[in-house]
Amino acid sequence: MISFIINEKLINIFNEEIVGTKKVPLIIHNSFSDTGIELWEECKRLDCTDFILVNISNINWNDEMTPWKCESLYKSDEGYNGKSDEYILELTKIIIPQIEKKLNYKPQYYGLIGYSLGGLFSLYSAYKTDVFKKVASVSGSLWYPDFVNFVKSNRPLINLEKVYLSLGDKEKISKINLLKDVQINTEEIYEFYKSNGINVTYELNEGGHFKEVNLRIAKGIKAII
Repeated sequence: MISFIINEKLINIFNEEIVGTKKVPLIIHNSFSDTGIELWEECKRLDCTDFILVNISNINWNDEMTPWKCESLYKSDEGYNGKSDEYILELTKIIIPQIEKKLNYKPQYYGLIGYSLGGLFSLYSAYKTDVFKKVASVSGSLWYPDFVNFVKSNRPLINLEKVYLSLGDKEKISKINLLKDVQINTEEIYEFYKSNGINVTYELNEGGHFKEVNLRIAKGIKAII
């Protein structure tokens, strides 16, 4: 594993030993707090096709994973400040070049995956950069206000080769009105992508939002590579 820090973000690279042997995809996972070690082990257990995993943590989650401002859903939460555009620039112009420099390697292609708000960010990124050919939103926060309208009113900046969407079948059960819409919104985006010829998969997992997180992410990675 290769580890380094950029702007206080921890970047961990897994399977770097494959560099120099063949061209493989590089999948970036934006993580709430995990270092990526357990996720990498889960990917190996699922016997994923060869790829390089980059796990980025210590992200300003509520700000950098959200596309525009939204009020707090919880009393203990500070709300969402909508700074995804800034992080996309940091990711594509600073972090990815440093990854390539550390590896001395150009991957076959880049993919992007995230969980919860990270899943929202993955889909949003497709409309702001042409770097990621494949994206996955795992238990994604597609309840986010106006996001369905955003998807339907805009076009990705790249011809997406694969989109993966997943959700837990109990995630729609919530006392918060916005969160109740997560399954309806996810399925509406799935149907919209499918009707527009995008290669999209939707998987409904058993359980709520926090069940088998690394397994769900690993399944998403396997689906897009």
